[in-house]
Amino acid sequence: MALISIVIEPQSMPVDSEQSLVSFINLVAQHANDKRLVKLIISKNRGEDKELQRIAIRPVTLKGKAVLSFVYSYKTRDITKNYDIVEGLQHIALKLHNEFKAAHLFSPEQEIQLDVSKKGKVSLHSQQVSTPLASPTDLKHNKQKHRYVELTRPYLSALGVTDKDHQLIPAMSRKWKQINKFIEIFSQALEQSPLKPVQALQVVDFGSGKGYLTFAIHDYLREQLHNQSVVTGVELRAELADLCTKAAEALTHPGLDFVCGDVRTHAPSQIDVMIALHACDVATDYAIHYGIRANASIIMCSPCCHKQIRPQLQSPDLLKPMLQYGVHLGQQAEMLTDSLRALLLEAHGYQTKVFEFISLEHTNKNKMILATKRKSSIDNSGVLKQIQDIKAFYGIQQHCLETLLNT
Repeated sequence: MALISIVIEPQSMPVDSEQSLVSFINLVAQHANDKRLVKLIISKNRGEDKELQRIAIRPVTLKGKAVLSFVYSYKTRDITKNYDIVEGLQHIALKLHNEFKAAHLFSPEQEIQLDVSKKGKVSLHSQQVSTPLASPTDLKHNKQKHRYVELTRPYLSALGVTDKDHQLIPAMSRKWKQINKFIEIFSQALEQSPLKPVQALQVVDFGSGKGYLTFAIHDYLREQLHNQSVVTGVELRAELADLCTKAAEALTHPGLDFVCGDVRTHAPSQIDVMIALHACDVATDYAIHYGIRANASIIMCSPCCHKQIRPQLQSPDLLKPMLQYGVHLGQQAEMLTDSLRALLLEAHGYQTKVFEFISLEHTNKNKMILATKRKSSIDNSGVLKQIQDIKAFYGIQQHCLETLLNT
């Protein structure tokens, strides 16, 4: 393949930068020609379309022909377009010259970074890859990312995630990603838990809202795992509980029901899986306490608000210069609250993880506490001492979950 030429408007950038930009595009062309192009990421949009965040480009085979697949990532949707190699390279050149300030070229043995400054100066940086990436030569256009949930599932259409033709509604793309991530996390937790695959599970989802994740976990258990589980969504807002009940009845989902209430009013004595996403402040503590007392094998919580701990904090002298800023104080209260929750779960026989989860539709909170019941007991004296040491260090007199567990 011949190296391509691009037309750059006169005096739009320094001459040496023009040459650097052309050199980078030609490097992309060489990698594509030699089948060494793994992917190219274009980012830092400076163009008029502010909704467009980045473009991911990779080589694929379409009907026996090598093409470049462009995925245009907007705030609420992704759009995929395919171009032949030459046309694709021209698009890359135009995007970098007119709209974007950065590009990252990945090959099996090297990464090359392009940056364009505010004054139009182009800089190139390269580094060797310590662990060689897989060669892209065997990539197929129809190779799809594994999804735990198919868009054709009827409940997605009933809940407004897809249209009547089972096409994803653009505004629901974040919710679609969240549903898939949630089921992925749950499936991994199920494998690690003492629960048996054929066991009919009792699942309770506190704060089920519009039922997206409640329907998803029920459908996953029933349709994919062929598990005759019973899933209950508990929602404080009666209108949402009624809405989800009608949807479940219309879709004939046996073993799925919704009730109006919360963790204090609806608490079966025995459950297998307890879910509580974005229960506000100490409501998360009540949910975790219920999960432990009900001997749940899996507890999935996404905390929201951390009001109880913050007023109690006595900042150590060394940390006071950092914690004089309100945002840092709030972050510290969040970290301490959720760390104590995780440690208390550890002390009560759970293996616990705290990690970032895809943010929900109406909040930027995206932390999850995932606890799976250990198959054998361990000595918890060390964990209990850690909890008391942390409380003493920060002057914490009371933690809601600890109080509930000690009652």
